[in-house]
Amino acid sequence: MSERTWHRREHTLVVEAPAADLYGLVADVSRWPAIFEPTLHVRHLDRGERSERFEIWAEVNGAITHWSSRRLLDPRRLYISFHQEHSRPPVTSMSGGWFFRPLGDHRTQIVLRHRFAVEDDSPDSVARVDEALDRNSARELGALAALAETGYPVDELVFSFTDTIPIEGGVHDAYGFVERAERWADLLPHVSRVDLTEPEAGLQWLEMDTVTADGAVHTTRSARICRASEWIAYKQQRTPRLLSGHSGEWVFTEAADGPVAVARHTVAIDPSGITEVLGPDATLADARAHLRDVLGRNSVATLRHAAEAFRRA
Repeated sequence: MSERTWHRREHTLVVEAPAADLYGLVADVSRWPAIFEPTLHVRHLDRGERSERFEIWAEVNGAITHWSSRRLLDPRRLYISFHQEHSRPPVTSMSGGWFFRPLGDHRTQIVLRHRFAVEDDSPDSVARVDEALDRNSARELGALAALAETGYPVDELVFSFTDTIPIEGGVHDAYGFVERAERWADLLPHVSRVDLTEPEAGLQWLEMDTVTADGAVHTTRSARICRASEWIAYKQQRTPRLLSGHSGEWVFTEAADGPVAVARHTVAIDPSGITEVLGPDATLADARAHLRDVLGRNSVATLRHAAEAFRRA
């Protein structure tokens, strides 16, 4: 049996932001889908103070790919190591680390390293992995810089909220209504067009036009992961002007008072769009309140019309 060949790659970027702030963004994987363009959804399997395991879904070379990872976090050294527990072909093993090197004057060098092996070690397989690492690493480093260099507190730009909504028709029916989004243009008044494709069971690409209260039309494109009548996660890949990132999740469950859907949103605000969208005197607080209201209202409306569909059925 031939010895495994390891390939090492390194990507770096100097960012005008404190190292601790950048470390915090990478350490909290729950915010990754709203921050990093390739990341679609993250779901924790185990979580401790300095270690964690999670599943991650990401867009790689135009397809939705899924794997599980283990990470060790060292906030004192500003270092995070990772190792994929179950890699996807052609990768047989992938590990690496994030380093955050303070340079003074609130400048930081981010170093992202990968170490990987591939199935047959052919030049084509290595080139495919290199291409994906080059593209996704550049996008991830650029996203960190774009967010950290805005001059606004990161925790005010990236935030999450939830709505718990009673549902009619049972958990299975409510899940089915959200999963089969190709029907939304006929059932939801704020949706005017839908294009849904499902290249693999449970993995969807959804493009739709929505109409806001003032009559404006917004086109969004999302990747969606649907799992066994329990939850549907999504990541908007084409967002409205006010957002640089938006991910969410529907969780359907039986509560003590009956079935409910929990709608969770995580958003990253693009501060350059605040005055353009909300007016010359609008602030970041106004943008947060606006997004909380609009996105929360759409979630409630979706389930309200689902209930109406159940009653008509």
